Amino acid sequence: MLLREVEKFLRENGIPATRFGRESVRDPRLVFDLRRGREPGMRMKRRVEHFMNTYRRSMGE
Repeated sequence: MLLREVEKFLRENGIPATRFGRESVRDPRLVFDLRRGREPGMRMKRRVEHFMNTYRRSMGE
């Protein structure tokens, strides 16, 4: 589930939810909306996953 992956990513990297949403999909409310049940489409899921993977690589994980 995307929300679980995002929540784990936020905890591990100490990134605020609004910053994550803004930087990953240009939507500062993304994480809050996911928490309220928003179902993202495949395109958005790919963008979020790409952002997390790129961020992890840049941090040397």
